[in-house]
Amino acid sequence: MDKQNSSLEVRQIPFKEIAALAQSRCRNLIPTILPEGVEKSGEWISRNPRRNDKSLGSFKFNLNTGLWADFATGDCGGDIISLIAYLDQSSQLNAARKLMKIMGDRI
Repeated sequence: MDKQNSSLEVRQIPFKEIAALAQSRCRNLIPTILPEGVEKSGEWISRNPRRNDKSLGSFKFNLNTGLWADFATGDCGGDIISLIAYLDQSSQLNAARKLMKIMGDRI
């Protein structure tokens, strides 16, 4: 696929809709994406699987807003798509596709 068709494909992906749908299902999705965590006060607190994170506390996903951050490294994002892209070190496009597969929906 050439670069022009690739950018057209990205524009056709409804990122906002996918993120909103995922956010509405986040209490079921986040434990799948970050299995070694706990829910506390509306946040999913987990270890960061991208680094040698030995204890819970600095890596959090807000279950109400979709904001997430690793307070030890400064990495952060605003939705589940960006979380998956960060964890997989992939593009937003690939993360959106993976998220739709996890949710069982089609893009």
